[in-house]
Amino acid sequence: MPLPAGQAAGEANIASNASEPPSPRGGVCARLLVAVAALVLAAGCSGDGSTAAALPVEQQNLNVAVVPVVDSAGFFIALYDGLFRAEGLNVHFIPAVSSEFAIDQLALSKPGSKSELDILCGGYPSYVEAQRNWDMGQRPSVSSPSVLAANLYIFAEGALLARGTGEIYTMPRSGIRALADLRGKTIAINAPDNTLYLQVAAALADNGIAPSDVHFVTSYNFPAMAAALRAGKIDAAVLPEPFASAAEEMDGIVPMADLDQGPATQFATVGYAVTKTWAAAHPKTLAAFYTALEKGQEIADTNRAAVEQAMEDLPTKPLPLGVPRQIASVMTIPYFPVSAGPVGSVDVARLQSEVDLMEQFLRFPSFNIRSMLMGG
Repeated sequence: MPLPAGQAAGEANIASNASEPPSPRGGVCARLLVAVAALVLAAGCSGDGSTAAALPVEQQNLNVAVVPVVDSAGFFIALYDGLFRAEGLNVHFIPAVSSEFAIDQLALSKPGSKSELDILCGGYPSYVEAQRNWDMGQRPSVSSPSVLAANLYIFAEGALLARGTGEIYTMPRSGIRALADLRGKTIAINAPDNTLYLQVAAALADNGIAPSDVHFVTSYNFPAMAAALRAGKIDAAVLPEPFASAAEEMDGIVPMADLDQGPATQFATVGYAVTKTWAAAHPKTLAAFYTALEKGQEIADTNRAAVEQAMEDLPTKPLPLGVPRQIASVMTIPYFPVSAGPVGSVDVARLQSEVDLMEQFLRFPSFNIRSMLMGG
């Protein structure tokens, strides 16, 4: 098992074109926060900077949307260490702020066409909601792309909570010292009803506090939360890495409660998905991607230095997404699950337990996660 770290609870918007190969760098915390804040409005794209060797895959060039946070380090290691290239793939990284819009892009892509998006790393609640909507007959369209519906396969896990990787933060003089002190207070998460909401709701309920006793706000993105805390606009916030460590250093926020507890212990934060249509049309491509990704996951799971370097190596253009070295060195790191099995080898019970939390706290209809798994 690796060391602990931050949680990516992203859901919705893809950015534009940053094709210049990344390189290691230092920098200041402010640059990181400003850069990722701009990502909410701008767009960027990056590849591994070289041409893949000719291997028997159906599609060499892949567009992959990933939130640029520590939970995705296995992917970034595979990208920057040439592991995808070794499997015959040219992988282009598209920074994603969250998952819903990306899911719609997956659903609208056609096999054999030049897809806008092929693979997504995102949060499970959005995947499950999109699948449920698809099963109920809803469909996205070019004229109405905002419908969250897709027929998905979850084929790999990305990260799990570890101690210190998912925490609620406050200001030192807030008077909030325990979860019970959050009653009647305002807590910021980056999107409604997402993985962060489920983690907080589970921790509150496990400590005898109804989630409805806390006011959740979703109007702040991660880089803006620390300033909102300082200004007293919110009482608490849930921040993943690298935002948490940057805000601790720059803004003096302090951790108040660890969310890696109770029913959310080792909570599955992100996973990788494709549409079932795409998977059927690209079995060799998917297998090649999975092979490289799992190698990246194994490195991330055993080599903290590699995780730090991967986060420092995030693109420099059009936005400086790279994590400053002084922040990378103090980030907490999540568990990176590794599978030795075939494509689609995931922990079914772990993912179903997350659906169970959706049923408990979001009143989501009964749903069997196996319908979204390979061979399910």
